[in-house]
Amino acid sequence: MKRSASLAVVAALVACGGAPDDADPVRFRIPPGTPFSVVADSLEARGLVRSPGLFRMYARLTGATDDIKAGTYALRPRSGWREVLETLASGRILTERLVVPEGWELRRIAPRLARLTGLETDSVLDYLTDSTTVRRFQVPGPTMEGYLYPDTYVVPADAPLDTLIGRMVREYKEVWTPEHRALADSLDMTEGEVVTLASIVEKEARFRDEMPRIASVFHNRLRRGYRLGADPTVQYALGDHRERLLYSDIERVADDPYNTYTHYGLPPGPIGSPSAAAIDATLRPPDTGFLYFVAAPDGRHVFTRSLVEHNRARRAVRRLQDDTTGAATAAAVDSILRATR
Repeated sequence: MKRSASLAVVAALVACGGAPDDADPVRFRIPPGTPFSVVADSLEARGLVRSPGLFRMYARLTGATDDIKAGTYALRPRSGWREVLETLASGRILTERLVVPEGWELRRIAPRLARLTGLETDSVLDYLTDSTTVRRFQVPGPTMEGYLYPDTYVVPADAPLDTLIGRMVREYKEVWTPEHRALADSLDMTEGEVVTLASIVEKEARFRDEMPRIASVFHNRLRRGYRLGADPTVQYALGDHRERLLYSDIERVADDPYNTYTHYGLPPGPIGSPSAAAIDATLRPPDTGFLYFVAAPDGRHVFTRSLVEHNRARRAVRRLQDDTTGAATAAAVDSILRATR
């Protein structure tokens, strides 16, 4: 290359830098497989470089034309060429945070996925409940409910929906170690059945240390052929959360297969995304003999072995509902039960 041309490239490089410090960054996306010439033209169109021909020449001189990474970026207008190329070659793409709390259902996750992908929430929800999607990501189903693992993710901005789903499903599948699969086999449960029960345990437990005992109650009820009678399954059938579930609510969805007050066995699928702790508790239920539990005002549960004890516990909880002395706890309910035995 002639010296005059080299000097021209260097001069252009210097001239293209020096944007004001307070200049707003410009956001742009490079799709996979985009030729460098198209990238250069796109950068010029957005005011990020001048003279795209010289910019392409400089990129060839520095060997950067083959190193550009796809993704969404943000650069200040007329950034120096070296800065532009280093950013694109190192893949310093924009990222977003995707937070999926433990126990969340698809109807609550879908809006967050829609925001990140630019899709309509209803379209995302339809996709997540389609059997084709279940087969694509190889999860038990019947929908993607329960298999989008709850966690905080840092994901590429403008990532396709399948990329986000795939990331969450990979996290879910990592929970299923060979040991966990062996435990499921020992319980004579399929992966889908474990996740379904774990999703109920997740919803019932406000305190993680109670998960194993809650799981033991449901395992005991299933073995005895009792209905699970789990409030969260009714709320799932209703389509929204109720602080207090009424008998009329249970009756309104009596025919729904997710209503475990009116149907025996497990519901057709999970009712939310269980954590690893809930799955582990479901796979390792302690031998308790408990068949019932009721929540005390402090959120902890009182576990009982008979319907008589359960009804006493419920009455004790009701007496403590309006307690203002700070004694409205599960421990207080236990004390009442011991005193009435």
